[in-house]
Amino acid sequence: MNITLQSAKMIGAGLATIGLTGVGAGIGIVFGSLVLAFARNPALKQQLFGYTILGFALTEAIALFALMMAFLILFT
Repeated sequence: MNITLQSAKMIGAGLATIGLTGVGAGIGIVFGSLVLAFARNPALKQQLFGYTILGFALTEAIALFALMMAFLILFT
């Protein structure tokens, strides 16, 4: 394999994983908001937790998409 192509793949995969920093911040925001909302109104615990899990799943889907792109760049 050409060294230029290999280095371009490495750079592209690294750039594809930049989205993971936003995901880390997003997950922190989701669970931080859960703590704040629960502190304000503990009676809504079950409903708040359901919304939190939904937010976590949607945020994590972005992370999986970014990793999938990085692996596709590296191994194709």
